[in-house]
Amino acid sequence: MSVSVDAVTLLPALVPLAGILVVLVADLALPRLRGFPYVVAAVASLGAAGAAVPGLVGGTGAIRTTFCMTGPWAAFIPVTGSPPYSPAMAASECLWSAGALGSSLQLGAGLAAAVCIALAWPAVRSRPVEVSREPIEAILFLTALTGTVVVAASRDLGTWLIALELATLPVIALVALSGTRAALAGAMQLLVTSLVSFSLLAVGAALWFLATGAPFFSMNAALAGGQLPPTGSLAGVSHPSVGLLSLSLVLILAGLGFKLSLVPFHAWTPTAYAGSTPAVATFLATVSKVGALAALLVVVQALTALSTPGLIAVAVLAAASMTLGNIMALRQDDVVRLLAWSTVAQAGWVVLPLVSVSALGQRSAAIYLLTYVAATLVAFAVVARTVREVGARGFGVAAYAGLWKRSPWRAGALALALTSLAGLPPGVIGLVGKIVAFRPVIVEGWVWLAVIAAGNAVLGVAVYLRWLRPVVNPSEAEAVAAGEGIAPDVVRSGRRVALTVALVASALVLLVVSVQPQFLLGLFGS
Repeated sequence: MSVSVDAVTLLPALVPLAGILVVLVADLALPRLRGFPYVVAAVASLGAAGAAVPGLVGGTGAIRTTFCMTGPWAAFIPVTGSPPYSPAMAASECLWSAGALGSSLQLGAGLAAAVCIALAWPAVRSRPVEVSREPIEAILFLTALTGTVVVAASRDLGTWLIALELATLPVIALVALSGTRAALAGAMQLLVTSLVSFSLLAVGAALWFLATGAPFFSMNAALAGGQLPPTGSLAGVSHPSVGLLSLSLVLILAGLGFKLSLVPFHAWTPTAYAGSTPAVATFLATVSKVGALAALLVVVQALTALSTPGLIAVAVLAAASMTLGNIMALRQDDVVRLLAWSTVAQAGWVVLPLVSVSALGQRSAAIYLLTYVAATLVAFAVVARTVREVGARGFGVAAYAGLWKRSPWRAGALALALTSLAGLPPGVIGLVGKIVAFRPVIVEGWVWLAVIAAGNAVLGVAVYLRWLRPVVNPSEAEAVAAGEGIAPDVVRSGRRVALTVALVASALVLLVVSVQPQFLLGLFGS
């Protein structure tokens, strides 16, 4: 057996790991500098994003691989009269494989993590030596980012499972790190959910191996598990492994449904978001969702070889998530809970294109996810800046009344984010994302699902305009209530600069892709 290793291909994962080492060393050498771990973490996140760019240069056909195995290892795959996975098919398999789709998700995760780290910036420059929260928080951000990057390129069952938990467990610690009662409740609920999710994923992965005889999520393995007996009395009858493969997919979809906040696996989302700091809630809503979809796409890519018809389970989850998420979001006066339920609704849109098990469906899901991530980063950045200005009142919708007059640039950023999530101009990229998400549904002929999605598109407009209306045109009572208690900005300079940079950078990205959607679509060859 021979194994090829390409360190350059692994850079998207190696850069955050290097950042973790630098933070650990810096904490020993410069223990009083609170901001330095965040500087290192932000640079490492941007480095991971930059390291993913070469995977986009070659277009959709270019795939960067490493840890490729060839040779006698295939002999360990069981071979029978009707082989589940033959040595010829297993002549070469790679544990790491990142094409344009995976690299785009790695790029989005790195950029989103950098914004989240900026939102977590400490308010003062120095700290007592015995307090070490900042290095811990920076390391947890980078560890979760590493898991997200790895899962987008992993192709073997073991790495896929470990990377998923590496992307999840640090976020649980981040939620609990603030130590409040709400944070501990959110962390506990997220932990229990994560354990259930991992159990389902582990059983699903085991069934995949049992059905295919291969420890890889690959087209060859899926073909082996989905094959039919060629001749004889069993001709035309499903191979027993087909049932195992179907059950495996159901369990994997359920396990990832928890991480994507799909109904009915969504219950942890409002509690965890509300108990988190704005920075951690932003990470949950963006980077964590990138990791979950990346994991799902790894499985879906393996299934494209089977020409599998549309998945009814995906259609039901998408329709239920959109509907319940929008209905609950309409009832929220807390903007973080509103964004939490928005995540549930948007998760339905993210998986909507996957009713088509095809390259078109995969690209459409990834495009919509990155659109959602860009808009959500801006919305949370506005919330974080407002909370620092007015305190806990910034979590209420009423605090944003008249924001257009008090801070036009911040109101403009929020308007762009909310209209993008709603799919309305000037958030053109949101409209493009919804059209892209609709395409596979129409192609596959899912008429009832298209009708439900269209209805939820209208309902989503009401959700986001409910927040946007007082920003632009508040009533007199709303304006008076919003103005009460607003003190001059006393945010320390480092914190203020970090929040401003995070908001401006994310808003600029959203503005650019709204003016030129092809910048985003071009990543996937669309």
